[in-house]
Amino acid sequence: MTLQISSSPSTALVITDVSIKDNITIFISHVHLANQPLIKMVHHAVFITNMKVELFAIRYGINQACIKENMSKIIIVTNSIHAVKKIFDSKSHPFQSHTMAILNKLQNFFIKDRKNSIEFWECLSHLKWRFHKDVDKDCKSFNPTLSYPCKTS
Repeated sequence: MTLQISSSPSTALVITDVSIKDNITIFISHVHLANQPLIKMVHHAVFITNMKVELFAIRYGINQACIKENMSKIIIVTNSIHAVKKIFDSKSHPFQSHTMAILNKLQNFFIKDRKNSIEFWECLSHLKWRFHKDVDKDCKSFNPTLSYPCKTS
């Protein structure tokens, strides 16, 4: 199924993961598009909530998928399905800036074509699914160098 999805020219497969080490949060997104090089983005932040980082990683993946022409299906694979549920939570919560940005991007994606779709798949790390395992390995092996180490106190 994954090979079929990754070979479809109109489907974007986005895999995200988050890791926290010494109050530094690393979040990585891999975006697989047919016949194109892997888009790999690494971000890190200091003293940020896990939920905010997970939403940002999802937001980034959606942004990358939406800027490509002829994308009609986006599949987000994450081990943080609880973060996905926040996107569609209409109640007031501290992550609304991210959810509004995600929903705005998705609105534009669906306006392009009513047949466009998005799916959210949960993949827990212990399942060791190859694509998620690669992102998880990158996330855990990344060692950021702080530009201003004095500002971490």
